Amino acid sequence: MPIDRRLVKPTLTDRAARYVANDTVGGRRLAAFATELRGRRFPLHWSNLFGVVSLTCVAVLFVSGLFLMFFYTPSSTLVTYHGAYSPLDGLTMSKAFRSTLAISFDVRGGLLVRQAHHWAALLLPASLIVQTLVTYFTGGFRRPRLFAWVLLFLITFIALVGGWSGYALPDDVLSGTGLRIVEGIVLGIPIVGTWASTLLFGGEFPGQIIEHLYPIHVVIVPIILIGLLALRVRAGYVHGPAQAARPGNTEDNVVGVPVLPNAATRATGLFFIVTGLLVAISATITISPVWLYGPSASGEASAGSQPDWYTGFLDGALRLVPPGWGFVWLDHTWALDILIPLVVVTVFLLGILLYPFVERWITGDSREHNLLERPRNTATRTAIGVAGLTFYGALWGAGSADLVATQFGLSLESVLAFYQFLVVLGPLIAFTVTRRICLALQRKDREILLHGYETGRIVRLPGGEYVEVHQDVDPAERWRLENPDDYRPILLRPDAKGRIGLTRRLRAGLSQFFFEDRIAPAEHHEELEPAADPSHT
Repeated sequence: MPIDRRLVKPTLTDRAARYVANDTVGGRRLAAFATELRGRRFPLHWSNLFGVVSLTCVAVLFVSGLFLMFFYTPSSTLVTYHGAYSPLDGLTMSKAFRSTLAISFDVRGGLLVRQAHHWAALLLPASLIVQTLVTYFTGGFRRPRLFAWVLLFLITFIALVGGWSGYALPDDVLSGTGLRIVEGIVLGIPIVGTWASTLLFGGEFPGQIIEHLYPIHVVIVPIILIGLLALRVRAGYVHGPAQAARPGNTEDNVVGVPVLPNAATRATGLFFIVTGLLVAISATITISPVWLYGPSASGEASAGSQPDWYTGFLDGALRLVPPGWGFVWLDHTWALDILIPLVVVTVFLLGILLYPFVERWITGDSREHNLLERPRNTATRTAIGVAGLTFYGALWGAGSADLVATQFGLSLESVLAFYQFLVVLGPLIAFTVTRRICLALQRKDREILLHGYETGRIVRLPGGEYVEVHQDVDPAERWRLENPDDYRPILLRPDAKGRIGLTRRLRAGLSQFFFEDRIAPAEHHEELEPAADPSHT
């Protein structure tokens, strides 16, 4: 069969693409950037998937939010409803609530898009929180990624602000109940509370809260979120990804697949999978049925109302303080049942933000770390993290104390007393138990490194002694079990003038506590005792 060897004339599109790639500054830079990405490596680990999940949620939120903007009316002006949902026909409501009903029942695909927006807003904080926990427990916040930790915290905080501001926009009874709680909290702040409430609501409740929250939700939060995401991507590009301690992994290399095309292809596939799941859930599971709640009214509140899950810990903090705590000072009422939860939650969030800097000051470790740590090998840090989770969980559970009492037939007072006990003593118990478990696991790992695994085979030595045969650890498992860090507590030494100040004493004491009872790292393989195998005797 003859072969046509004539050259195929390039099309106009091919010539234009070749010109852009080879003869323009932007094309050459883009080609160089793609070449660099082909040479970069990205480690494969399940925890890295949550970054893609977070970006997918942001993309779904932006696309669905842009669609909803064309049909939503951010106005508190009262109108009479005449629409497709007949049970509310003739009822007085705000234009915001009427437009929400129109999106749900009159706009083709509006309910699907609205529910996808809500489900993505629920998934985004969960994904970000999991990223934060993985980064914390593996020590991924250490230098040179301190700035990346701050960015991750700020992204999570801005996501919470965006979710809260969007939660109130439908102007239904449920969101109105939440806004009434917010008004009470703001008014409870001494000196500036009244001024802040007037600024936020634009007058007496409900005021112009919808008009004030709308630009926050659709302009301020997206701009800040995009900026923080860009900075975090930039930080990740400059410093590279951290990786687990495995054979071949060092502080100076990255073992994994090329960013282009392997990692990019995996991320794209996960992007479409998460998007598809969000759309499928939105099409089959109802979320925020505002037509059942009815329009917001100043004198109405829904029974058993619950906030979105990511703000439940704020509601729980308010419920745990007994009512009536307060005093009058400087001609102002200081409502401790409002101020104490605000202070506690603020200190908790600041503790999360500043923890890497505090640990760096305590340990004196200013080295760059590109290898992640096993949580058991940093017992104090892991114990602090579990204590923080226990504290957060107690606040979060207290937010549903009324539902727990009604569903299980308990008194509300007993349920609140349990959560009050849990929020005070729970973190201490969790810290102690977790720390002892981590130290026990360190000892177990060291025994395995020194003597190998138990096989259950009992042999008799020539001298009549019975011993169990141990199997040596393979090199890959040895990498996983070894604790290569050689941290030591900071010694208490006088300064240049021979004095020992309070700050030095505090730092030395905290450093000693941080590394107390830590198991010394095992020696290298060639220096370990060989696993005894009496069968060769």
